[in-house]
Amino acid sequence: MTTTSPSAASRAKLRVQRFGTFLSNMILPNIAAFIAWGLITALFIPDGYFPNADLAGFVSPILYFLLPLLIANTGGRMIYDVRGGVVASIATMGIIMGTIGTPLMSEAGVSSPQFLGAMITGPLAAYLFKQIERLWYGKIRAGFEMLVNNFSAGIIGGLFAIGAFYLLTPVIKGITFVLGAGVEGLVNAHLLPLASIIIEPAKVLFLNNAINHGILTPLATDQASETGKSILFLLEANPGPGLGLLLAFTFFGVGAARSTAPGAIIIQFFGGIHEIYFPYVLSRPMLFLAVIAGGASGVATNVAFGTGLRAPASPGSIIAIIAQTANGDWFGVILSVVISAAVTLFVGAIILRTGKRGTGDLDDAIAKTEANKGKKSDVLSSLGNEAAAGTAPVAGNTTTATRVQSIVFACDAGMGSSAMGATVMRNKIKKAGIEGVTVVNEAISNLTGNADLVITQRELTPRAQQKSPNSQHVSVDNFMNSPRYDEVVEQLKAQESK
Repeated sequence: MTTTSPSAASRAKLRVQRFGTFLSNMILPNIAAFIAWGLITALFIPDGYFPNADLAGFVSPILYFLLPLLIANTGGRMIYDVRGGVVASIATMGIIMGTIGTPLMSEAGVSSPQFLGAMITGPLAAYLFKQIERLWYGKIRAGFEMLVNNFSAGIIGGLFAIGAFYLLTPVIKGITFVLGAGVEGLVNAHLLPLASIIIEPAKVLFLNNAINHGILTPLATDQASETGKSILFLLEANPGPGLGLLLAFTFFGVGAARSTAPGAIIIQFFGGIHEIYFPYVLSRPMLFLAVIAGGASGVATNVAFGTGLRAPASPGSIIAIIAQTANGDWFGVILSVVISAAVTLFVGAIILRTGKRGTGDLDDAIAKTEANKGKKSDVLSSLGNEAAAGTAPVAGNTTTATRVQSIVFACDAGMGSSAMGATVMRNKIKKAGIEGVTVVNEAISNLTGNADLVITQRELTPRAQQKSPNSQHVSVDNFMNSPRYDEVVEQLKAQESK
């Protein structure tokens, strides 16, 4: 069997995806806390819907203490489980107190919520703690393990907090100032719409969570704490470009793309799962121009009206967008969604209508892409599995190697599109009368290698193969409706009959 090694570009792409996912995975599990803060702020501050001085007192402690500590704890747990999370939280208190907790700093006007500080300090402290504990691992006398573990975590965590207070605070302050000044400069120069040139293509390459939750949400929350809203919450979350693109395929597409686009609109626009439209863009690369134009027009509209959201809209549903829109900004925000959708539809329609008939079909585009890259796939005879381009086939990928009893749908965050795919598969398995097969969804980074079958979107399959090398892997282009699902069901039926 001939195998190919990943190209340098593929390796670089995987590294960027992994780093971006690491950043976003510190924020995503805590999005509910951000939303709670946004709702409490909207309802109970003096300018809110139901002013209440007592309940408004929740706003600052949540913003300056709870949210950064949650982020730090999550980052620490990703590095070194529960103990890493505890030490990460202790160390992050040094950053928090270094910026807002001392009279000296307060007088200097330094009052930024330390999301960025938590995202740096938390994982760093957990990593260093893990390396330090290796020095005495396996050398502790029996019966003293708990004593040593608790005191080592407490002492080292305290030292890290002091170190962060004196050493990291100036660094974090400088980074925050540079990033904030950069965003402010783009806004003042009326150049913020140009950010769509980077954001929209990066989204389609499955860096959407990394951009939105790893970069924009911390900056936007900092801005919202000062002004009550931020346009940055809308740079990636705006569902308009995705809506416009899917409408273009609905009216002007062909084949499977046209037939599936109307259903995808409901999932994308109301459900907020943007990943569902990414394969449509990838099927015709020129469509990157359509989503860039739509995204830029939406940003320009919000800049013109000075509109923004109070807190993250997650998922990026129109319902969540409206719920988090700042008081008096509904017209501008809704108009930005409408305009971005209309512009994307217009540009997308031109691209689809002027291209060769048939090239808009998802299956045709995928086949051509594989042929152009000279890909040789390890094809499962009944599962129809195709290894992603530029990666070696996975060992054990045969229909008889493993009895499939556990299926995992994996996506970048493990919360949106993979949950939708898992639901579709569970319904198909139930309808087929198949028992004894579990179907769950989770983040690629959480794959343990124990799943019999892992289903991912094509762009993310290489990462899933690395995390779970002994599992069977199936690549799909649309979690909502893929012919691969029926092939999986047929394989499950075949193994039941044996």
